[in-house]
Amino acid sequence: MTDLKGKVAIVTGASRGIGKAMASTAASLGINLVLAARGEGLLKETADEIAAKFKVEVLAVPCDVTKLADLENLVNKAKEKFTKADILINCAGVSSQYPFQEQPIEDFEKLAHTNYLGYVRLIRLVINDMIKQKYGAIINIVSGSTLVDPVPRNFIVYSSLKVGLRAFSKGLFWELRDHGIKVTSILPGVTDTDLTGKLKDVTSDTSRLMSTQAIEDAVRFALTVPANVCPLEISVINQQTPWTAPVIPFKQQHPGK
Repeated sequence: MTDLKGKVAIVTGASRGIGKAMASTAASLGINLVLAARGEGLLKETADEIAAKFKVEVLAVPCDVTKLADLENLVNKAKEKFTKADILINCAGVSSQYPFQEQPIEDFEKLAHTNYLGYVRLIRLVINDMIKQKYGAIINIVSGSTLVDPVPRNFIVYSSLKVGLRAFSKGLFWELRDHGIKVTSILPGVTDTDLTGKLKDVTSDTSRLMSTQAIEDAVRFALTVPANVCPLEISVINQQTPWTAPVIPFKQQHPGK
């Protein structure tokens, strides 16, 4: 197993849901953390909770991943505290589910900047330091919806951006593998988090919802394989998730991230 104690990971979307679970998984491996999310209060609570539980150093940095200045500040704060970032776990995400003709146009930019550009920009900001140190691990939370063609109805803007992120991640691996940098995409199915678990009618059949545990296990695997191994993609899909008949009904109010 790769020794990760003392490594430093930036985790976005870290105050709740999958992001918090990923941060906890990293901390359990002895990794120091820089946690990013928009809500400062909840983020600080999460940072304190993880630091106390796993006895690692945790820095909380409020960050809106749609804003380049916030991403730059996040990386600068990480380097000020730890001098480096060895691992980047991109988890920040928003959802918007409508038949396309009813989807608010203003949602498009939010989806693009959060679920695609936020990932790509942050990777660009950390990648040159990883190249210099000849080590790095990038984990992107993509989506199980990218496994079906066509993508699930009512998610076509969200899922199309995730298809783009999946393609980008694959290409990035081939560009960077000679620099000792690993790039892994996690493709989860519908997961019981604040983003989905509190929506009306979703939890009426809980067998259709995964817990974050399976995703935590996938990330743990990705981080602990031998140095000459890179899991390019890990799909973690609940067997009861019917992509042809989406679990989430129309016009839900998605909780803020």
